[in-house]
This record gives sequence, C-alpha cells and structure tokens, in this order.
Amino acid sequence: MRSRWKYALAGALAGVANGFFGGGGGSVLGPALTRLCGMEQRRAFATSVAVILPLCVLSVIIYFARGALVLSQAMPYVLGGAVGGLLGGKLFRGVKVEWLRRGFGLLLVYGGVRYLV
Repeated sequence: MRSRWKYALAGALAGVANGFFGGGGGSVLGPALTRLCGMEQRRAFATSVAVILPLCVLSVIIYFARGALVLSQAMPYVLGGAVGGLLGGKLFRGVKVEWLRRGFGLLLVYGGVRYLV
C-alpha cells in the first residue's frame, strides 16, 4: 500500500510539472520512479513515457480550449517527434542504462542552461 502512495506522488509531481510548464513531466517522473519508488532505470524510462502521454493529451486539450495552442503550428513538431520517438524506441534496448542516464542528465542540464540564458 505504501508503494502505491509513492507512485501516486510521482505521478502527481509529473502532472504538476506538465500542466504548469506545458511539458517536462517526464523529467520529474523518471528520477522519481527510480529514487522514490525504487524502479529499475530502463523500466522507469518506459513507464514515464506511458504516464506522460495521457498527461500531455490533457494539457493539449486545456491549452487548446484556452486558445493558447495553434494546431497548424504544432503539427510539424508532432510529426518530427513521432519519427524521433520511433527511432528512440528502436535504439532504446541497445543502449546501456548508464548511457541513458548520462544522456538524460545532459539533456536536463542543456535545457536548464538554455532556459536560464
């Protein structure tokens, strides 16, 4: 029962980040699943993708309803993201977990620096 609360807390943190920033819930969820919930790294990455999808769909609906989203402008990114997601999913299994962690960490640092500068 206690682990269910940890999973719910991890999901809530991801949902808040996703709703507040319009994305980024996976950057909260991946580390939360590994550290807070003790989930194996590769499983945490895959689980975060499954959790983030419905959160992103909900965010899209809210932003669209508020007039903050222009679908025609978003479509090129959706198409590119779909291709990137397919490629990443195929390569995922062959990459060592330590490199996945390092790559994810570098991505977070890069994004943080870009937002601060």
